[in-house]
Amino acid sequence: MHIRSKRSWELPERAATPEAVFLDRRTLLGGALGLAAAALPGGPAFAALPGEGTGATGTADLYPARRNEAYTLDRPLTEQRYSADYNNFYEYGTNKTVTPGSNALKVQPWTIKVDGLVEKPFEIGFEDLVRKMPLEERLYRHRCVEAWAMAVPWTGFPLAALVALAKPTGDAKYVRMQTFLDKGMAPGQRQFFYPWPYTEGLTLAEAGNELAFLATGVYGKPLLNQFGAPLRLAVPWKYGFKSVKSINRITFTAERPKTFWEGLQASEYGFWANVNPAVPHPRWSQASERVLGTDQRVPTLLYNGYAEQVAGLYKGLEKERLFA
Repeated sequence: MHIRSKRSWELPERAATPEAVFLDRRTLLGGALGLAAAALPGGPAFAALPGEGTGATGTADLYPARRNEAYTLDRPLTEQRYSADYNNFYEYGTNKTVTPGSNALKVQPWTIKVDGLVEKPFEIGFEDLVRKMPLEERLYRHRCVEAWAMAVPWTGFPLAALVALAKPTGDAKYVRMQTFLDKGMAPGQRQFFYPWPYTEGLTLAEAGNELAFLATGVYGKPLLNQFGAPLRLAVPWKYGFKSVKSINRITFTAERPKTFWEGLQASEYGFWANVNPAVPHPRWSQASERVLGTDQRVPTLLYNGYAEQVAGLYKGLEKERLFA
């Protein structure tokens, strides 16, 4: 008899989308108004929504990718109309409606520089990189430090695959990731008090964890600009500001990177930024979160529900500010 153990990040069965709704959504794929769809053998397909922004098109033939069922959630996905219009992207403004401004982001051509403590530094075009990698779709929770949350169908590949391609040397301990720097293309970068370019980092052990993911698509198609096209990080056990957008440089280093928000306000936004309901932000509680689309308040989970997969990364680091 096969007994399925519920994964640590899954919500109770009562939170799942009812079967009738699931099937109705699936039939919409063949209709003229197919605004949304659920899982198909090759992954989900989602039609464009008015004003949703632009994204990379040079790899559109790779989508939708097959869903990896090891990373599904027992909860409804956040509808694209909510998640696409509620984003932090400070290069294009400090409010959540960054879609219009982010249309200025030019993602073709796009080159990623890989350097630092690697066997041989290199640059690679985004399309060439993507076609080297086995794309898959994963359903992940996303938890913002501002205490709102969503469930997102990312398409991409494990960060570990890029680490393997880069071949870091034995001295490398961290991975630093940076976004572009172009004040003409991103008016938010003209704000001198921010430490541009946006920089984030992980330990090499975190980067090698199965959950660390480089996203190239969302909702069954290439990333839209406001989601961080054409390449962004998704680390679902950490607060969302760790998931750097529009990556164009990845550096392997022996020194811990000074990250964007840490450089701006280290007392509120630390390097580790792991989710913990028992550790409040200095200005608000993290005990619960607001779900986009429903505004329901639900309890926050330790490591955003992924403790089973990541807690072991932090053994011996208890003196660090792991949850700030």
